[in-house]
Amino acid sequence: MTAPKRYRIGIGGIAIESSTFSPLHATLDDFTILRGDAMQPWYPYLLDWTYRDRDDVEFVPCLKARSIPGGQVVAEAYQQMKAELLDRIRDALPLDGFLFDVHGAMSVIGMDDAEADIAAGIREIVGDNCIISAGMDLHGNISGRLVCNIDVFTCYRQAPHVDVMEAKERAITHLLHCLDTNTRPHRAFMRIPVMLSGERTSTFVEPGRTVYGRLVESDVVEGVIDPSLWVGYVWADQPRTNATVVVSGTDVAAIYAECRKIGQRYWHARREFGFGVPTGPADWTIEQALAQDRKAVIISDSGDNPTAGGAGDIPYMVERLLAQEAFRSGDKTAIVAAVPSPEAVTRCVSAGIGAEVSVTIGGVLDPVNGAPLEVTGTVHAIQKGDPVGGDIAVVRSGGVHVIIPTRRKPYHRLADFAAVDLRVAEHDVTVVKIGYLEPELREVASAAFMALTPGAVNQDIPSLPYQRVQRPIFPIDPDMGDPELPVTIFAPLGS
Repeated sequence: MTAPKRYRIGIGGIAIESSTFSPLHATLDDFTILRGDAMQPWYPYLLDWTYRDRDDVEFVPCLKARSIPGGQVVAEAYQQMKAELLDRIRDALPLDGFLFDVHGAMSVIGMDDAEADIAAGIREIVGDNCIISAGMDLHGNISGRLVCNIDVFTCYRQAPHVDVMEAKERAITHLLHCLDTNTRPHRAFMRIPVMLSGERTSTFVEPGRTVYGRLVESDVVEGVIDPSLWVGYVWADQPRTNATVVVSGTDVAAIYAECRKIGQRYWHARREFGFGVPTGPADWTIEQALAQDRKAVIISDSGDNPTAGGAGDIPYMVERLLAQEAFRSGDKTAIVAAVPSPEAVTRCVSAGIGAEVSVTIGGVLDPVNGAPLEVTGTVHAIQKGDPVGGDIAVVRSGGVHVIIPTRRKPYHRLADFAAVDLRVAEHDVTVVKIGYLEPELREVASAAFMALTPGAVNQDIPSLPYQRVQRPIFPIDPDMGDPELPVTIFAPLGS
């Protein structure tokens, strides 16, 4: 006779990174919503819903809703997803544990702290004796209300996020540790009055490499379960927008000390964070790219980065490339990835590969920061049915190849370029709507530059119209004195 499972653990969450400065709003159609066993591909470390060799744990997948970054979520869409998630958790009761799978920077119209709102709803259903473990993006914004409702935290330690699955699995490890040892953790919480963009805080360069690398020192401190440091998400005008430390553990003195140490380390490094690559206006980056006189120079169109919350349809870099005779004439070639326009794609598909077309791109999703641009050229390629971008067309104008998806799509992988008959290594310049380069692009790039371009995720942080962040805060208040950096200790739930 099969022994009964010892623990029942629910899994679920709603994840999006939302810029409050974006005119674009996220609706239900922007989310991929998975339920039950359809969620399994997102948890490869739970193959067949089994963790390692443990046969005493039953995982109950509830609902996972996920969208690529964008603007604020429409309130009705949020409430519908939240209601279904909570209903599925009720149906899963009783639960010994719950994996809270969120990004951490969701903004909902009319609400300051969506993740805390979901966590409070889950806590009310599962009760204080259920261990809730959160595995989050380091670009999340963490509030005291969220910490109050979660037992144990962890977040990514790498940006670019090459450790996503490692961090998510760590959240499961922490959860099972707490259940196995009947541990109810304390949490030490610190708000750091610094808000820097992810582009300035990559962990692949200093000081991010050292600031995050030294978290392993806290990992081995007795009484500490997890030390977590969030850079935060800078394009949200909310009181919770800032860097944060949460240290979970059983020894109050130890987690207090580690929280102080990590927070002070980040504060003292604040002025040292930089972009990691040469940065300047768009025309300057194009001129610098041409001066390299080699293939595979990559320019980041940082202000309209859809993976940070930008709308992604500002055609500014297409315009600036075509303003250069070398690209206009075709002597030099470039790729721009990407400017979505369903109407332009329809026209290209109808015309066919090799046809001459005139299409209008951009200025629809973000008409505030970018105007439409007419592009005349040849249909270079057509891709049908991409799961993210839908149908995709490429128009070549002079030497500039503009990738035009039906829906917003980031281009991080070389295979995505190859799918539309483009290879980064063969072109002089590739412009990607991104901040720091993802690993495949970094590896192929012969040189890299970041263009400070217009958009909802503009890198000129002090110039943005913040009204609700807690002041003083760096870099808006660059001359602020050293803060006290107080630590708040949250008592164990269920104690």
